Amino acid sequence: MKKFLLILSFFTGIYVCAQEELKKDSIVTDTVRYWSVLGKNSLMINQASFSNWVGGGANNVGWLAGIDYNITYEKDKDLWENIIVLGYGQNDTKGLGVRKTQDVINVSTNYGRKFSKSWYFSLGVGLQSQFSAGYEDGNNPEAKKISNFMAPGYLNIGMGITYRPNDDLTVTLRPTNGRWTFVSDRELQIAGNYGLKSDGDASLLQFGFLGTAVYKLKVMEGVNLTNTASVFSNYLDHPERLVLAYGAVLNLKVNKYISSNITVDLLYDHNQIAKTQLKQTLGIGFAYTLDNGVKRSDRKDSQWWIKK
Repeated sequence: MKKFLLILSFFTGIYVCAQEELKKDSIVTDTVRYWSVLGKNSLMINQASFSNWVGGGANNVGWLAGIDYNITYEKDKDLWENIIVLGYGQNDTKGLGVRKTQDVINVSTNYGRKFSKSWYFSLGVGLQSQFSAGYEDGNNPEAKKISNFMAPGYLNIGMGITYRPNDDLTVTLRPTNGRWTFVSDRELQIAGNYGLKSDGDASLLQFGFLGTAVYKLKVMEGVNLTNTASVFSNYLDHPERLVLAYGAVLNLKVNKYISSNITVDLLYDHNQIAKTQLKQTLGIGFAYTLDNGVKRSDRKDSQWWIKK
């Protein structure tokens, strides 16, 4: 939890800096803002209690906190997009104790230089991990530990091209991408674990192709769906063993401060487990959205599809 608060404070600082830059740009030009900040801060609560309930059940209470920010700088041919997704949640069930229900760190930055309409040469870095230890048997702290902070941690660095026709669709293809897997927990540094070659190894380097896509869809007023997908193929060893990931977030907005989220995550990574992994969450609670800046779809200088 301390790691979560520390990283949250760090990226809050980034947001403040972006705000200052946005104000400076606004002074220079009144019509175009080069910084655009779209962020969501949420705290979801769930609870259930039972007394003489014939159907049975266990009293429980849970919480889930998260931030989801997209900070974008766009000027002339330059496009710099930063994505910050942090989330952590727990559930306390009578008779079972406290179990972790959500744990995610996903931070990425991608810079592009336009060479054609909606096409950019791009270079990007991404980091994925978690805040605390994970265990077998439904995250039972008494069971075997299977993961921890930066165990695994994934760092991707690569270059390629990005297709971004509007704010709702971004596709990046990197034929040259380095993927480092880190296992910082000594207890988990076992040959075969997360693809490690030998006992005591703390990292694994892979080189291959990475493709990512983000597609946002407005289902109806107050209902939005965000889809993310990625595929990685390691040129150096078993390129046919694709690392596949898909995530969906369905947001149902009640009002400015209350919303409900449904998330679904699918993952297949042979180095983790030769099975498809599935995670699903549902929560309702407080959410505050920041939307500061002009979307490129609203900017006259970006509306190339309109005949002038």
